[in-house]
Amino acid sequence: MAEELRITPRGEDYSRWYTDVVQRADLADYSPVKGCMVIKPYGYTLWEAIRDSLDRRFKETGHQNAYFPLFIPMSFLQKEAEHVEGFAPELAVVTHGGGKELEEPLVVRPTSETIIGHMYAQWIRSYRDLPVLINQWCNVVRWEMRTRLFLRTTEFLWQEGHTAHATYEEAEAETVQMLNVYADFAINDAAIPVIRGVKSAREKFAGADKSYTIEAMMGDKKALQSGTSHNLGQNFARAFNIQYLDRANQLQLCWTTSWGLSTRMVGAIVMTHGDDQGLALPPKLAPYQAVIVPIWRKEQEQALVTESAIALERELKAAGVRAKLDLRDNYSPGFKFNDWEMRGVPLRIEIGPRDVQNGQLVLARRDVPGREGKRSIERAGAAAAVQQALNDIQAAMLARATAFRDANIVDVASYAELKEVLDGPGGFCRAWWDGSSEDEDRIKEETKATIRCFPLDQPEGSGTCFYTGRPAERVALFGRAY
Repeated sequence: MAEELRITPRGEDYSRWYTDVVQRADLADYSPVKGCMVIKPYGYTLWEAIRDSLDRRFKETGHQNAYFPLFIPMSFLQKEAEHVEGFAPELAVVTHGGGKELEEPLVVRPTSETIIGHMYAQWIRSYRDLPVLINQWCNVVRWEMRTRLFLRTTEFLWQEGHTAHATYEEAEAETVQMLNVYADFAINDAAIPVIRGVKSAREKFAGADKSYTIEAMMGDKKALQSGTSHNLGQNFARAFNIQYLDRANQLQLCWTTSWGLSTRMVGAIVMTHGDDQGLALPPKLAPYQAVIVPIWRKEQEQALVTESAIALERELKAAGVRAKLDLRDNYSPGFKFNDWEMRGVPLRIEIGPRDVQNGQLVLARRDVPGREGKRSIERAGAAAAVQQALNDIQAAMLARATAFRDANIVDVASYAELKEVLDGPGGFCRAWWDGSSEDEDRIKEETKATIRCFPLDQPEGSGTCFYTGRPAERVALFGRAY
């Protein structure tokens, strides 16, 4: 393989492997501004697929898109005490504009609960105005000391939904609904078998009553929080005076929610499915689902093969397949194979002079290496065969990721067992829990592991807390995380 395509093996240096893949697959690069990244076209197309898949789901559940300002008055963040305390270390603050000192500092949007809460207070008057179901696609800034492309950057892209409701029950139903929307997307489109759960009091969003999460296991067995949905109770409604007149003409505070998923999902896809050859993208999200590589040795064969390849690309695109014909004449077929394999294209289609004569094509699956992943198909009906292959790849990627996750979730009954797993093979530790927030802090300090969530799917009955020895009513999932 050419040196520019070489990727550090995962077993040698997982962190270096990840950065190699992101850069050499042309997903992103470092910005001259420390902590920021440049998302390249291939990476942005992947993000657009994520965005479009989610946006469709949001609109199907009654949400509308809007846009709110990037700059937020500092006084807004200070209205909700827990919120400002939680975000204070991450804020980027503008003190000057137009060459003059501002009367009030402006915060560069870390999240939008405050400014949206301010606007909702202007818009909502009656129960007839509820629910308000708004989402925005935007960028946010959170000052990071240790950054990693897509996973943790000072500026990143995301969507943030913000809704207002008449009752706690409606707000809770919304919070859970959007958690399920995220899980549906992650499982069925990104082929990432996430675990739905509730965050502990220590890990919940600053200013929320309750935070839900989807947690994913990466290829190095660490956890990645991949999307969150928060029931904000009346905390922000109280801070921003978001009120409505109910049916009895009584003034009531609204109940609000927020929920978000970011470009971190790109990193989740890389680390869930990638291997030592590079990216492996699920067909539903891949910028190119199939790449056509024409092969010839003699100059007189070129026109015949190229003409057939162009016709195939046209046919696949007409059938809805995101196909790419690689006609680069300054690279060998072998280089192209490695290049597209590194970029994670799910399916490679090889076509040479003999294939044209025999009315055949060769399909090579990215998720099945070597000869096992290759087979010949009839040229007639190629579109249907390609679509079926893509469906098979999507299902196989989810099955493989699920099997890996399940094999690396370990039930532990003692603190010693938890440390043994974390310091040994790694993975998630599942255990009965009745500890305090202070106990959580001690475990995090000693092991670098946190409660990723209390899974929504809980076992029946009760048990004994692995840390305190007290009776416990629920199971927690511990893990080291990004």
